[in-house]
Amino acid sequence: MLIPNLTNYFLPTSYFLLPTSYFLLPTSYILTHTSYPLAQIISLILPLMKKVPADKKFLQNIEVIDIAEEGKGVGKSDDLVIFIDKAVPGDLVDVELVRRKKKFFEGRIQNLVRPSEHRTDPFCQHFGVCGGCKWQTLTYESQLKFKQKSVGDALQRLAKVDISGMETILGSKASRYYRNKLEYTFSDKRWLTDGDMRSEETMEMNALGYHIPGRFDKILDIEHCHLQADPSNDIRNQVREYALANEISFYNLRNHEGALRNLIIRTSSIGELMVIVVFAYPSDEQVTGMMEFLKNAFPAITSLLYIINQKKNDTIFDQEINVYNGRDHIFENMDGLKFKIGPKSFYQTNSEQAFELYKITKDFAGFKGDELVYDLYTGAGTIANFVASDVRKVIGIEYVPTAIEDAKINSEINNIGNTSFYAGDMKDILNAEFISEHGKPDVVITDPPRAGMHQDVVNRLLEMEAEKIVYVSCNAATQARDIALLKEKYEVTKIRPVDMFPHTQHVENVVLLQLSKNQLLQS
Repeated sequence: MLIPNLTNYFLPTSYFLLPTSYFLLPTSYILTHTSYPLAQIISLILPLMKKVPADKKFLQNIEVIDIAEEGKGVGKSDDLVIFIDKAVPGDLVDVELVRRKKKFFEGRIQNLVRPSEHRTDPFCQHFGVCGGCKWQTLTYESQLKFKQKSVGDALQRLAKVDISGMETILGSKASRYYRNKLEYTFSDKRWLTDGDMRSEETMEMNALGYHIPGRFDKILDIEHCHLQADPSNDIRNQVREYALANEISFYNLRNHEGALRNLIIRTSSIGELMVIVVFAYPSDEQVTGMMEFLKNAFPAITSLLYIINQKKNDTIFDQEINVYNGRDHIFENMDGLKFKIGPKSFYQTNSEQAFELYKITKDFAGFKGDELVYDLYTGAGTIANFVASDVRKVIGIEYVPTAIEDAKINSEINNIGNTSFYAGDMKDILNAEFISEHGKPDVVITDPPRAGMHQDVVNRLLEMEAEKIVYVSCNAATQARDIALLKEKYEVTKIRPVDMFPHTQHVENVVLLQLSKNQLLQS
């Protein structure tokens, strides 16, 4: 792989300090036979080697005009569209281009000529390396503004919806420490930061933290995360210290070797705490030692569990759960309702804001008390149980059987007798026979995954002609796609975004669709 002139390539200037002899080696040899820091650098360089004119590498006085989903600022230079890392709308920047794509360029700020009024300093020490909380350089007020804009743009562009009556986005009261669930990964291939690579000290290569974006096998070691309240950080850090002190091996994500694999921490608003340690290939003594350490160091843990997962992936839904101490679940409360949460249960990760989301959902539905409601993609039946006291009957449908069992339990422990839950693929279970057996719904609540609803489900909704559909979505683009199809018979009458995930690009949106007047007259 001979490179005649490095300056003709889109490479950050810091890469030119590498010995040129390394570029005479085959790619496979570079990646497998060099020391870790160099291999890390080379693995970054390889995707960037796309030849471009040298005079196009640096651009001056680029105005950032928008923000993309990934948290990158969007700028233009003549006909070039540039996605600029860590730039925010309103910035005026000099840009170093680092990568060329088919229809755009990627760049980084070389010089901040004039900061935007929307800009603020990031609060997390891991910002810029960790893949989460990418909008930290935006003030929270600005984040809400751009999230509202992104939802409105999607609905207008993809579904031709009139957004003039769109309600103001509901911000989160807590913009830090708002998550009730985090999952960390153990790895013996710690990602080395710029500071690490400049250090002359011997590096500890074990890490417990988050995946580096685009690198499944590299983990950023986390010292403090602002997403989950104490004792989450303390538990993670002490688990790491215990493992290192006792020489328990961290997982190798390429070779699938090692004892410690994942650490999952779940909390609830009533102070209950679940900790799950996922092992891969431990000895019995290592399992007992770690679990005893957690039991004694953190007596407030309500549910202390462990899993032995020797599969190639990290999912635990098909794994056996072992209870080491306490219960196999924790409880969460919402508006006087109690919800049982197990290690495999789905529950909105921002508990406080989930309550606000469900209140808006119920308000949009405008229940009178005699309605039959279908709750599609019901999960653990949170929405179904939340609205049950306001309607005649709720029928929940969900793909995951264990979630349906949770939904039934949640109805039972709250003495709710007007819910029924069914497990199965939505497009298969929601058929004419099912509707004939259970009745045509007056209101449909649908809260699908990011991919939106299957075409067959949309078609069934059009056939059912429920008077109202309340569509809750975590992806405005797929929501808009589905609404464009539903507009054959429905009109959008209410819209309100809800921010569930501060400092990220993600936003929930609630839309009320009502059967059009022509359809009501025909029915």
